[in-house]
Amino acid sequence: MTARVVCIGIATLDAIALVDRLPDAGDRMPAREARLAGGGVAATAAVTLARLGIPVAFVGRVGDDEPGRMVVDGLAREGVDTKGLRVVRGRTPVTIVLIEAASGERTLVPDTRGVPPIELNGEDVASCSGAEWIHVDQTGHPAIAVLRGAGIGTAVSFDGGNVDRQFELAQVDLYAPTEGALLARYPGRPLQEALEAALAEGPGLLVVTRGAHGSAAAKRVADGSRAEVLTAPAEPSLVMSTLGAGDVFHGAFLAAMVEGRSLPDALRWANAAAALSCRALDGRGAIPDRAELEASLAEPRETAS
Repeated sequence: MTARVVCIGIATLDAIALVDRLPDAGDRMPAREARLAGGGVAATAAVTLARLGIPVAFVGRVGDDEPGRMVVDGLAREGVDTKGLRVVRGRTPVTIVLIEAASGERTLVPDTRGVPPIELNGEDVASCSGAEWIHVDQTGHPAIAVLRGAGIGTAVSFDGGNVDRQFELAQVDLYAPTEGALLARYPGRPLQEALEAALAEGPGLLVVTRGAHGSAAAKRVADGSRAEVLTAPAEPSLVMSTLGAGDVFHGAFLAAMVEGRSLPDALRWANAAAALSCRALDGRGAIPDRAELEASLAEPRETAS
């Protein structure tokens, strides 16, 4: 089956512990719960797309070690096409994750430099050419130039939430940062001005995740004079951990886009998927399938009196 979305980027093995508080130096902090689970920005977005019934392929690298085998097997079990996930000599990316029980917030300690950069081969380029969307994270971002150089015009979505430097947006169709990352990219500017500045760099659409405040989308109005902004509140859910919630949001948003949903509907769809994913300790255990997501959205919502 041809992939409708190709995700390019990082796939990790996460070692996760739920703790009462983040430890101080020298502490021995007992965990309430701990587990190993698949993670990674683009990889978790791919799992979300697969759970929602969208044919998806993943392109990335893992090392020739036991964590690498666990990562590949985990994605394959979800129905993700893993032909582009190559096992190379090296050390699979692993992230240590501490989650504070009271808030669900997390602290990450990633080790991501054990494998070489992603290099696309002819099969990867062909897969991207036949897709409706290509979704990249900070690790997959360099692939955009390669694809554009090969004449691939497939729409590109860039998860800009986990970046530590300025990535170019000129060849990105959808820029999807966190609100914090967007404001850090344009320091000193309020949200509206930051949205306008990002749109001026080239993307046709911005989608900004805002944590407990939900999400926002922005696009340039017809005359190009300003950004039209649409906001969507967060959907209610129990929160055990926010790990991977942004990655789930992006996968669900792309699922909505390839199905031709309206922008307001796509935001609500993605907000709900991200909220439901927060019920589990790891970033994938509670990602909803289509039936669960639709049932959640069909539930009546309380309205302010």
